[in-house]
Amino acid sequence: MHITNLNRATKTKMAMEGAFNVFKQIPISRQDGTPSFSFRVFTIEPGGHTPFHNHDFEHVNYVIEGNGTLVALDKEYEIARGDFVLVLPGEPHQYRNSSSSASLVIICAVAKDHE
Repeated sequence: MHITNLNRATKTKMAMEGAFNVFKQIPISRQDGTPSFSFRVFTIEPGGHTPFHNHDFEHVNYVIEGNGTLVALDKEYEIARGDFVLVLPGEPHQYRNSSSSASLVIICAVAKDHE
């Protein structure tokens, strides 16, 4: 069993091209012995966004704080605290925080091989 707190997870600025004002933490990772999933937490500061990208694996997101926009290939979706999002392999997507004062914080669950 492993218990941790998000405040103990190292917070690093996301270095992926196209990311702006996004920070990443990994409170549960393969280093903790997880057999299947890793949990990443992305904090998107006001006006920030992830890159518009896709990848060959699925991930499940849960909004734990704030609200923003999920940009897909042909549509934009408003998201808010409590929303779950399933992004399938190959689906282009981007998260944007349009707030001028509050962070958008998202849990992102992926297979541990993709953390």
